[in-house]
Amino acid sequence: VQLVESGGGSVQAGGSLRLSCSYTRRPNYVTWFRQGPGNGREGVACIGRDGITMYSDSVKGRFTISEGVAETTLYLQMNDLKPEDSGVYYCANLYFRSLETRHVRIWGQGTQVTVS
Repeated sequence: VQLVESGGGSVQAGGSLRLSCSYTRRPNYVTWFRQGPGNGREGVACIGRDGITMYSDSVKGRFTISEGVAETTLYLQMNDLKPEDSGVYYCANLYFRSLETRHVRIWGQGTQVTVS
């Protein structure tokens, strides 16, 4: 499984961005992580093939993870963005539903999000 992120960029606080994670074969579990300057990677949203989602408290109510109709792309819709949301965002294939880096099987290359 190969994961490719896109959609990062710069936005003002309060704005929105939608990140995409594309793959050739749909993983069973995909989690979006982010890594801010000087911080470790933090899991923010996860979705399984069953459609069940989970979110970190820091993004709950503002971010939405979803799957495209063609089942070749996952999205992370980010609304009401804050400066502390800045960082490199990675999508990852996990062994099971989790927000923890130790459960990652494969990482994407990341996409930069900057909120000012």
